[in-house]
Amino acid sequence: MPIIDSDAHVIETPETWSYLSKAERKFEPMIVTRKTGSEEQALIGRAIREYWVVDNYIMPKDLNVGPEATPAAREMRDIPGRLAHMDALNIDIQVLYPTIFLRPCTTNPEVEYALCRAYNRWLGDIWKQAPDRLRWVAVPPVLSMHKMAEELEFARDNGAVGVMLRGLECDRMLSDPYFYPLYDIASELGLAVCPHSATNSFLMYDLYHDDPGFNKFKLATIGAAHSLMWHGIPEKFPKINWGFVEVSAQWIPYLLNDLGIRLRRRGIDMPDDMLEKNNIFVACQVTDDLDYVLRYSGENTLVIGTDYGHADTATEIDALRKIRDDGRIAPHVIDRILDDNACALYGLG
Repeated sequence: MPIIDSDAHVIETPETWSYLSKAERKFEPMIVTRKTGSEEQALIGRAIREYWVVDNYIMPKDLNVGPEATPAAREMRDIPGRLAHMDALNIDIQVLYPTIFLRPCTTNPEVEYALCRAYNRWLGDIWKQAPDRLRWVAVPPVLSMHKMAEELEFARDNGAVGVMLRGLECDRMLSDPYFYPLYDIASELGLAVCPHSATNSFLMYDLYHDDPGFNKFKLATIGAAHSLMWHGIPEKFPKINWGFVEVSAQWIPYLLNDLGIRLRRRGIDMPDDMLEKNNIFVACQVTDDLDYVLRYSGENTLVIGTDYGHADTATEIDALRKIRDDGRIAPHVIDRILDDNACALYGLG
């Protein structure tokens, strides 16, 4: 039985942007170092020293970097070292998500397309070094929908198993018809659509400038789950598997209770297996009250990840081991979370 880490991360470096074309070099993100002024604190209490500058917008580079992995492993400069660490953690497959794209980077379609294209080709080359163990989700150029099919087809052909979206994309809810072409393409290619704890709205990001991430990242993504089901988007695109990642699973009972009330007021009965019926999966955390959550989610919809490479509230490098050793839930349910459900979400077969 393979053990699948459904949410691991890569940390981008200048190597990521080496995949920009010659004409796109002018868009390459720049690294700057703080030498003066008051310090900003990273998530684990040390000072932030490096920042990305993307399209004249500055963001911390080392805000959310965990100490459990070596820099070379988390930056994918040492693939054998990454695989050896996975072996030590008893992980067979990691599904890789980005870091820099978890916050808004640009509103310029040309810049966004160049960065997404470079990132996806970097990940494609990483996959080729360990195709049975390192899978990934593509970053779509949402401001260039006319280029979406070509980009996602490349990703699918080079090891991608999904498409990452943020809770808000280009200041739109994920239920907006604007995204229907993306969903059509994902359906045709067999790629999961995976809203990750993140936002791609400068308005919301700046509004919550001093928020630690709960409002601007996590609630945006949980709200996307509600909006998608409320508007019947999974029913419109029944071939898509939806994965809500890095927002824990503790919200499922509250969301389904609220959604059920609203649907009943419209004369619609919500099925008990609402998540499973809509091909919706949720990445849980070992800190979740899983006995309670499972009463609402069912056994076939939860997956789990380590958040490898990061240092936020979702990070637990030993999550896959701890959920098995915890003893709170039945072994067959744990097997589903670690294997069957993750395989179903990402089409790992």
